[in-house]
Amino acid sequence: MPSNRKQPRLPAQYYIGTKSHFITICCDLRQPYLANPETAELVHECLIDCAQRYSFVLHAYCLMPDHLHLLAQGTHPLADLTKFIRILKSRTAFEFCHRDGRRLWEMSYYDHILRSSDSPEDVAHYIWWNPV
Repeated sequence: MPSNRKQPRLPAQYYIGTKSHFITICCDLRQPYLANPETAELVHECLIDCAQRYSFVLHAYCLMPDHLHLLAQGTHPLADLTKFIRILKSRTAFEFCHRDGRRLWEMSYYDHILRSSDSPEDVAHYIWWNPV
């Protein structure tokens, strides 16, 4: 049976390298799980650790009650955004489920690979001003 669902990702090679990416990860059912300081700290610590481990620099990020925005750039030709995000979501979801017995994240996430014509500063400002 053919699926009418749009593929959410480009081919894997688009997510490898030193590109900049604007990512939005939403909490399951848009619940305000990140409003809980313990959950926010879990996600924040894991975000910093995973970015470092998987060769990404975080130019900007913001944890909102029901979602996370980040502007990340690969620092190595083999930096893999899909692996970075998969591990981030997996580690935080496991801890959250173990503690709260619920799903933390939606199944997928939104990504935008910045083009040379895109302004990283504009994306960073959007992220930083998101709570306002």
